[in-house]
Amino acid sequence: MMKKTFYIITLALAAACACQQKSDGIPSEWPWNDPDADDLPFVEVTDDSFGSLPDGIKLYKSPEVLQGKNAVAYIATVNLSKHDFHVWGIKDPFLTGSTDALRTPTEVYNAFDSPVLVMNGGYFYVDSGTNYSASLAVENGELLSPNINYASEDWVTMYYPTKGAFIRHADGTMEASWTYWAGVDEHWIYDIPAQNDMGSSPVATPDESFPCEGRPFEAKTAVGAGPVLIKDGKFQNTWRYECLPGDHDVNCLGRAPRTAIGCTADGLLVLFVCEGREMTEGVPGYSTEDVANILLAFGCKEALNLDGGGSTCLLVNGFETVKPSDRAQRSVGNCIYIK
Repeated sequence: MMKKTFYIITLALAAACACQQKSDGIPSEWPWNDPDADDLPFVEVTDDSFGSLPDGIKLYKSPEVLQGKNAVAYIATVNLSKHDFHVWGIKDPFLTGSTDALRTPTEVYNAFDSPVLVMNGGYFYVDSGTNYSASLAVENGELLSPNINYASEDWVTMYYPTKGAFIRHADGTMEASWTYWAGVDEHWIYDIPAQNDMGSSPVATPDESFPCEGRPFEAKTAVGAGPVLIKDGKFQNTWRYECLPGDHDVNCLGRAPRTAIGCTADGLLVLFVCEGREMTEGVPGYSTEDVANILLAFGCKEALNLDGGGSTCLLVNGFETVKPSDRAQRSVGNCIYIK
């Protein structure tokens, strides 16, 4: 959550160097280690620490050390043939601001008859007392807000990035992809991102045929933020292309509390949170690269990073799983909840 001008300026200050591309579109100077599933012994929570869980929902806790780093992390899996996936969000369909109040995850829990799971969603900001969404939110086919569609460092050079989204379509299929909203009838989904780089000239403004053949936007339920972490079972972490900061604010390169959403090849919805900023001594959190590797090893074939830091929160039957780094739940612009 941040002031409007500060948000867009800081959003745009990603690392500035141009990058040599691999054939798969991932910059070659973004190395990562192949995750080892044996290093990810998440243990199912089977006691009543968070109350009883219904059939179709499971909760897992990380070991104290995960991928060589101290950790407090949880993963919830949801069988969507038995449970409903919903998004609450402020209504800001034209990115012009909303009179709707921000809500904490507990307020969402209370407002929607005690969902089994509630997790924070995408980015948002506040300017002069008005609440703005910066991320996609769709509930039951209604567009509550699109992904923000511009970024700039100096308000002279403007970038029009494709932004990450996690989408459940009307047919029940799920994907992590990139989107661009240019108006009521100009909203597309892409299988690759526009390759913007804040250290280079902006690429073309996305449209129905750039950065690839765009599909008309359609979703039953969706949430946006970024970066996309996993697409078609492959590591992505496209923070630079999405004009997200590498070293401050969203801090994709740094270690922080994180929230992410994804799905497995067999159709389970996956919700991830990790603690950070030393709320538990010795636990600074993870980078977006780390989260991508954790979720790949867990079995995700699609995944998206959501708002982290002080926004990170996962409630299970109303109980907090991780300690909020604001020392209290933050009021946010949208939340995911599972009934």
